Amino acid sequence: MTPSGAELRRTLGVGDAVVIGLGSMIGAGIFAALGPAAGAAGSGLLLGLAVAAVVAYCNATSSARLAALYPASGGTYVYGRERLGAFWGYLAGWSFVVGKTASCAAMALTVGAYVWPGQAHAVAVAAVVALTAVNYGGVQKSAWLTRVIVAVVLAVLASVVVVCLGSGASDAGRLDIGASGGARGVLQAAGLLFFAFAGYARIATLGEEVRDPARTIPRAIPLALGIALVVYVCVAVAVLSVLGAGGLGRADAPLADAVRAAGVPGLVPVVRVGAAVAALGSLLALILGVSRTTLAMARDRHLPGALAAVHPTFQVPHRAELAVGAVVAALAATVDVRGAIGFSSFGVLAYYAVANASAWTLRSAPTARFVPAVGLLGCVVLAFSLPAVSVIVGAGVLAVGVVTYGVRRRVAGR
Repeated sequence: MTPSGAELRRTLGVGDAVVIGLGSMIGAGIFAALGPAAGAAGSGLLLGLAVAAVVAYCNATSSARLAALYPASGGTYVYGRERLGAFWGYLAGWSFVVGKTASCAAMALTVGAYVWPGQAHAVAVAAVVALTAVNYGGVQKSAWLTRVIVAVVLAVLASVVVVCLGSGASDAGRLDIGASGGARGVLQAAGLLFFAFAGYARIATLGEEVRDPARTIPRAIPLALGIALVVYVCVAVAVLSVLGAGGLGRADAPLADAVRAAGVPGLVPVVRVGAAVAALGSLLALILGVSRTTLAMARDRHLPGALAAVHPTFQVPHRAELAVGAVVAALAATVDVRGAIGFSSFGVLAYYAVANASAWTLRSAPTARFVPAVGLLGCVVLAFSLPAVSVIVGAGVLAVGVVTYGVRRRVAGR
């Protein structure tokens, strides 16, 4: 095996990076997050989507600027360490690894729920094992599979939009953007919808495997985010026009319910398959991102140094990938998907708060600091607008990370 200091191979271009980002964003979130978001915001769902998009744009802009300067695996873990200090880098890495590991479990369980509801946990574990094997074979194989998944999901979502907007059940009057759920409802919806936007971080965490990162990453992140936003708006408008905010808020499978209400029940199985494929795409990209951040933290000995090894043939952090796959498989066999999503959102918002704070320190015109300032404030507000259980558990897990860091530093100083 190569030594822990070995670098990964740069094989990804702009197209590959955009596809990997889309594979994370246009995933199961769009199939599942619209219902809970509508339940929180009511007719203010589209306002919540707009707020989530603004915060995501600020985060993406900050991440792109930082990734161009620090094109290494680890994303905000590296940026926080370099710009703010070792503790903040560690906190970002801890938030990402723990939060996104929960996300991986949620996506795996979504696959199981759509493929075989009666054996959801078993299917989830099988999906984790299979995708960990794909990632082990090299990042180019992962990028190729993600292309196929993104194409399938976009085709399914396009069918949903066309069917809903073209049906007699569609009514533009249902698109009232008044915030019937109140300001807190809109913010809570934005926090839940942010779960679906956060996938562009995969592009930054793959910084060590991207060709010409100073040019590729700043182009790929806004491209992926822009495409995802267009898709989300189209789907949200189409589904709202058929179900209305009330019906959407009560729906367990909003896209399937929408095509059924539009008079095309034959499309429901296709939507179910699309949801399963989308969840697989998200899971594939999530495992990629978590394993790369694990690699970066292991290089700095915040995690066991053995996880920093790079495979001599496949040029991937194979031990980190196997460790992440094992933990996710264990969680997928035991946890509940709803709690995992809420906790993941809190952890990811904490991660991006560090990214924006890091971008604030970059030398630039005073006006350029406006974006990271808005992003930092948005992350904090959305994180504490999430359901109380998610906030309490998320803050508790972050506290455990802080205590662990302090104990490790104290022991190392002796």
